[in-house]
Amino acid sequence: MTINNIRRIGILGTGHSLPATVVTSEELDRRFNHCPGTIESNGGVRRRHFAGSDETAAQLAAEASRRALKAAGITIDDIDCLVAASGTMDQGMPCNAALIHRELGLSRLAIPAFDVNASCLGFLAALDALSWPIAAGRYRNVLIVAADIPSCGLDWSTLEASAIFGDGAAAAVIGPGDGASRLLAAELNTLSEGADLCRIPGGGSRYHPTRIDQPFDKLALFRMDGKGVFKLATRHFPGFLDRLLARAGVHRDQLDWIVPHQASHLALSHVSKRLGFARDKVIDIFAEHGNQVAASLPTALDIAIRDGRIRRGNKVLLLGSGAGLSLGGVVMEY
Repeated sequence: MTINNIRRIGILGTGHSLPATVVTSEELDRRFNHCPGTIESNGGVRRRHFAGSDETAAQLAAEASRRALKAAGITIDDIDCLVAASGTMDQGMPCNAALIHRELGLSRLAIPAFDVNASCLGFLAALDALSWPIAAGRYRNVLIVAADIPSCGLDWSTLEASAIFGDGAAAAVIGPGDGASRLLAAELNTLSEGADLCRIPGGGSRYHPTRIDQPFDKLALFRMDGKGVFKLATRHFPGFLDRLLARAGVHRDQLDWIVPHQASHLALSHVSKRLGFARDKVIDIFAEHGNQVAASLPTALDIAIRDGRIRRGNKVLLLGSGAGLSLGGVVMEY
């Protein structure tokens, strides 16, 4: 059976927000008594933003949302659905979307708010999932926002799983396309044999403090098998990308821009070298922001739109991987 992948929806406006505190790799080298250059050499990040103890992901999300609304030329009253696509939670319950809903003063409108959590691929998963009800007329203007503060759960004794991260939030307003904007195809694959390659064990019922006989603190830290992630992802990405582009009816050389999840400097190099994209077509903000989990890709998208690289009518590939292990991609005419 042939399925029509095309959805006449568009990204109407984008915005991002960063915590106030900038932390350089040199500062981290001094803090953890490393030789100068160690953190940047291991992680490929020169500087990143870390949230203070008085900053929440919901606050960052609300600021990014206001900027996206302004870029779209609409107000919060024009939004009829709010979706949080964060990879990490402000708290166990309620969902992040409800907390962002409150920050934006949406209680008076009572519009629906819910989470779509696909780790680093949350924005892509939400964009794909919400594009269908928009195309069907169920919603008109949907606000998708991803906000993550991974800095609080980093284990600095393992640089592979700590040196690459930064905090931040990004948002996008999506709605019916104006004729030029279209979502051509989307795909999300999960390779669950890699479920333990990226994880934070604590935070749910499985390792709840009342159910375990070990210290909880270490279970709240991020764990990653970087080599395992890279090996599994690189084995499946070429075929995944071929299928996605075939569904979109787009050849590699027809793409104007590739906006990848800012997973790591190695992953970004892989996008160019192994997936066959010219380096100057790949939006790379990693050295100045790090991996912001689900906020990474939409932050890179917003920056490239605001600096004029991505323009209306461009064919754009949004691409990434996330814990699960999952691969995701969206091809759009922006």
